[in-house]
Amino acid sequence: MENKFFLTASMMCADYGHLEDEVKSLEAAGIDSFHIDIMDGRYVNNFAMSLYDMAYIAKTATIPLDVHLMIEHPRNNIDLFLDSLRKGDTLYIHTEAEYHPSATIKKIRDRGMHPGIAINPGTSVETVKEMLRIVDRVLVMAVNPGNASQMFLPFVGEKIEQLITLREKMDFKLIWDGACGADKIRKYAPHGIDGFVLGTTLLFGQKADYATIIKSVREMDFGYLKK
Repeated sequence: MENKFFLTASMMCADYGHLEDEVKSLEAAGIDSFHIDIMDGRYVNNFAMSLYDMAYIAKTATIPLDVHLMIEHPRNNIDLFLDSLRKGDTLYIHTEAEYHPSATIKKIRDRGMHPGIAINPGTSVETVKEMLRIVDRVLVMAVNPGNASQMFLPFVGEKIEQLITLREKMDFKLIWDGACGADKIRKYAPHGIDGFVLGTTLLFGQKADYATIIKSVREMDFGYLKK
């Protein structure tokens, strides 16, 4: 029996020498969306995935995009991203990176896309609580943003418990991003995580093919964890 959470592939970990093949293979394997990490070298100390990478995947893919903007003042250039995306795609911003995040969130929603916020490990839930009322999705960073293959920060688990409680009142979906292995999915999916971003820990660079990995994740048995 398949589980109901959704899976999104972290495309910064894909093989860029064969990007079209990667998109088609992941779609055929049953991935639910493509996670796109945009980094500007200022908000985080790295550059990853450009506007043009995102636009190419949006044009090639038949499933939604899940775009994570790790950039300063995203509202200054938000139209560049919105113009390349499609209705139903998701766009996350970091509230710390924007003077007026609610205005940026409204602009995303007005274009027919799902607005979301990303919460860093060091960001308190209290500082973003009001934004939770106006977004569709919340991306919880289990590692510090900016690089793949980082170590899981255990204290994020407490933050997830807070967000699960708030979700009952505010109606948003909760997505896990960073160091996402099978152990994390087994532990947190039964507690209410709606989706998981899969990167090098579980999906890319593994011996098994994408279809085998995705099928095995979807068919995990959580019966012994449910009350």
